[in-house]
Amino acid sequence: MTNLKAGYLFPEIARRRRAFAASHPEAKIISLGIGNTTEPLTPHIDQGLVEGARRLGTPEGYSGYGDEQGMTVLREKIAQVFYHGTVQSDEVFISDGAKCDIGRLQLLFGPQTPVAVQDPSYPVYVDGSVLIGAAGPWTGEGYRGIQYLPCTADNGYFPDLSRIPEQSLVYFCSPNNPTGAVASRSQLESLVKAATDQGALIIFDAAYAEYIRDPSLPKSIFEIDGAKTCAVEVNSFSKPIGFTGVRLGWTVVPRDLSYAEGGSVNADWNRICTTVFNGASNVAQYGGLASLDDEGLREMRSLTDYYLENAKIIRTTLTSLGISCVGGDNAPYIWAHFPGQSSWDVFERILNTCWVVTTPGSGFGPAGESFIRFSAFGHRSDVEEACGRLHNLFK
Repeated sequence: MTNLKAGYLFPEIARRRRAFAASHPEAKIISLGIGNTTEPLTPHIDQGLVEGARRLGTPEGYSGYGDEQGMTVLREKIAQVFYHGTVQSDEVFISDGAKCDIGRLQLLFGPQTPVAVQDPSYPVYVDGSVLIGAAGPWTGEGYRGIQYLPCTADNGYFPDLSRIPEQSLVYFCSPNNPTGAVASRSQLESLVKAATDQGALIIFDAAYAEYIRDPSLPKSIFEIDGAKTCAVEVNSFSKPIGFTGVRLGWTVVPRDLSYAEGGSVNADWNRICTTVFNGASNVAQYGGLASLDDEGLREMRSLTDYYLENAKIIRTTLTSLGISCVGGDNAPYIWAHFPGQSSWDVFERILNTCWVVTTPGSGFGPAGESFIRFSAFGHRSDVEEACGRLHNLFK
């Protein structure tokens, strides 16, 4: 804990928002900041939760602890719907969310394993690595022991893979949080090759895969030949169906994945799950199951379309103001550049002038300085009003 910088990014944003609200009680604050869903659960998926809860209120439907790995029927459905049979159900482990499984994966691989991360990236990869002792103190430019892989406009937001350390954990998120960039098939092929050559393991975060609309872009690392011997995939129901408060996700650990000395990663992951986790909520799993039938998938598509339309509105506004940005077409985030300016200074300017909350890019890593992340998770009327305020500020 002593090596962590004070204040995780999002609680710090919340603190500044509360301070501003307290000193400006008249302000109608709109958030385009944290990636928290805003729209109600869709009817069919909501009904799945309701029926799951009611089932627990009957003698024949009640169950206490379930399998730590998750309901067999849900594991089978995930393997079928998202992986089309390329992944087997016993390689799918149901969780209470991707963030929690990232922490458990860090527990599995321990402090002795080198870490490489995209820069910028979701802060949990780095902060969790510091917590378990896989990284040292903050140096002013990053945490000691972390290999940062810059993803910038100059390299098309895809890193120099020659910098991946041998036998390291490589955190890779596509569609990317925070940049909204999506790796192409050829890029993921090169990532798999680099990991294989270096004896590294990819932790592939696919939490935003259901926002991909371009059919040429892979939604899973397991669409790439060779990935099952060098990758684990983490995913979540949070962003595609609004389960941010319900908590449900999954991790795929292939049976073919082994350590350098030959031991099974799948078997060790199963041991981790059965030791420190009692399984995801039964009710949440019934809701997840409802999302994977035909009606549930239609609702998933409709909800992700809604947020993508928000993203389009935000990106169109920023572009019209001459602000350079990426993302927003196959991801719910827009990454906007404010050259020569501090991310936190831009954050404060937008908050104080527009009453709009954003996310400072520097909170995602050294390469995020002078950027702002805009989130498309919001009510349409709020997004439109926020964009109007931004237009008045930057016109």
